[in-house]
Amino acid sequence: MQPSRILPDLQCSLVCEEVRQEVSGNFILIGVLGHVQVPQLPVTASKLCVFNRWTAGVGGFTETVRLLAPDQSTVLRQSNVKFTLQDASHNATNVTLFGQLRFDHAGVYFIEVLVDDVMKLRFPLMLTIVKPPESGKPPAGSKTSS
Repeated sequence: MQPSRILPDLQCSLVCEEVRQEVSGNFILIGVLGHVQVPQLPVTASKLCVFNRWTAGVGGFTETVRLLAPDQSTVLRQSNVKFTLQDASHNATNVTLFGQLRFDHAGVYFIEVLVDDVMKLRFPLMLTIVKPPESGKPPAGSKTSS
């Protein structure tokens, strides 16, 4: 007897700046992020992608990806997508795009990945303020000796 439904495993979940797909179907992940460094706050990220690969499941499912604020309860963004795995040897790749994402506070944000309301992964995404390095140029309006 063939199982009609097996909850899939989350093979990977990566936050990146962009995801592209080649003609061959292979994916290119650009700017995989372990943390986010910004010169000042608030800041708006034009886009933030979450790349998820599911495997070893059978049936139809709903993936939920949430971005939580540092208070760990405020959901800043949420995405739901349906996908199907016909056989346990197949895989499904979902890319969530959060556009025009405004960050008001430094701290630890969290990405949550669920399938059919079952938490599969929750991981931190640190956002820090980093002052740009001094350029070594004299301040505007100052005179230099020749």
